Amino acid sequence: MPPEIPAPADIRHVHFVAACGTGMGSLACMLAEQGYRVTGSDAAAYPPMSDQLRAAGIVLEKGFAPEHALRDRPDLAVIGNAVRPDNPEAQAVIEAGVPYMNLPDALRHFFIHGKHSVVIAGTHGKTTCTSLVGQILAHAGLDPGVLVGGVTGNFDGSYRIGAGPHFVVEGDEYDSAFFDKTPKFLHYEARSVLFTSCEFDHADIYESFEAVKRSFEQLVADVPEDGCIVAATDVPAVAEIARGSRAPVESYGFQEEALWKASDVVVDAERTQFTVWRGDERLARARVPLHGRHNVENVLGSIALCTSLGVDPETACSALELFAGVKRRQELRGEVGGMAVIDDFAHHPTAVRETLASMRTRFPDRELWAVFEPRTNTSRRRHFEDDYVEALSGADRVVLAGVYRAEQIDEDERMRPDRVAAQLVERGVDAIYLPEIDDIIDRLVRHRSGRDVALIMSNGEFGGIWEHLLTRLRKAES
Repeated sequence: MPPEIPAPADIRHVHFVAACGTGMGSLACMLAEQGYRVTGSDAAAYPPMSDQLRAAGIVLEKGFAPEHALRDRPDLAVIGNAVRPDNPEAQAVIEAGVPYMNLPDALRHFFIHGKHSVVIAGTHGKTTCTSLVGQILAHAGLDPGVLVGGVTGNFDGSYRIGAGPHFVVEGDEYDSAFFDKTPKFLHYEARSVLFTSCEFDHADIYESFEAVKRSFEQLVADVPEDGCIVAATDVPAVAEIARGSRAPVESYGFQEEALWKASDVVVDAERTQFTVWRGDERLARARVPLHGRHNVENVLGSIALCTSLGVDPETACSALELFAGVKRRQELRGEVGGMAVIDDFAHHPTAVRETLASMRTRFPDRELWAVFEPRTNTSRRRHFEDDYVEALSGADRVVLAGVYRAEQIDEDERMRPDRVAAQLVERGVDAIYLPEIDDIIDRLVRHRSGRDVALIMSNGEFGGIWEHLLTRLRKAES
């Protein structure tokens, strides 16, 4: 049995093992801001989180070693889910009897317990919806706490420490730690849930779609009767799972059966507008600087959830006009020589398809390039190969990069980007597999038409391809 966890008031020093992940680093900064002494380590310190940790005054050790954690024995250690059981620093913490926790338990312990926990869950849209809900509640004067898996423009970071009654958290279905394989979102004492979607993902820990569904079923079942679930019931799995709730369910979507719906959608290069309905009641006109059908759904669900928390829909819509977006979600990195360079986190084939569709509405008269890096534990495997062919068919030109850390995946399980490119060519799409970033940039620069959009999709750093591409474009124009 692990040692008993001290109360927050009895803790002065917290050490983070693997501190540079978005969630871990954000929690570390939150604790430092609250006056705790925070130290940490990671295999490598990398921006933007390394910069955020440094700005918070957190000492970060490079690599994992017992002395990093025990040189000055902490009152508590937080061990990230990227840490393996044989990690020498984690082993030293456990063997020394230091109280330790996983990230979601630590977040609940210090910040969520005693508040109205608002969990944003689903295969897609979590980061955007968490940011939207946080912005609406803050604009309405409710001063929420927020933890999001991205950098939000409105909070100028990945978290917000609020004194209000709500804490909004991006609820991930990934497991919590090597010593706790339950999904993170089950640790947050959810009272309100925004359930955006449910598809197969995380092929490294879920053996089937049924296993994924079971995790969401447990989340829904845990919401108390006085809570609320706002569910995207256009998705059959979401509708099915939501029926198991003992809490009231508010449905949203485009289908007639949904309680919350959008109509009169108008799109231009800067924003999307639509009318918000609840049943037969017209509530407000939303105007938000986002694009794509999926983002109409994200906004609609966020308004519905915040209405259940007491925010007037008109107030919610006024907050949305001030929404400053999320880094790496359809983010325009720059435009040079007639090529707009867009950075997006899309990695699941559904997200790839929807993001491409949104680019069509945002840039209707341009040639659309899709540059895709298979980087997640799911996209690096063959499970979705045919789905990526379908999703990427929405582009005019496609470049598939090499599989990230391909050596970690058995060859007979590994995604074959050359095969995906060949199948796209058979469909009449200009597609190519280029494993090297320099070759990708060269192709984009040499074959641009002067009215291009380069949508670059990866959930990682992708070798800094965006800035390298913009640099090459500037040189080509000089």
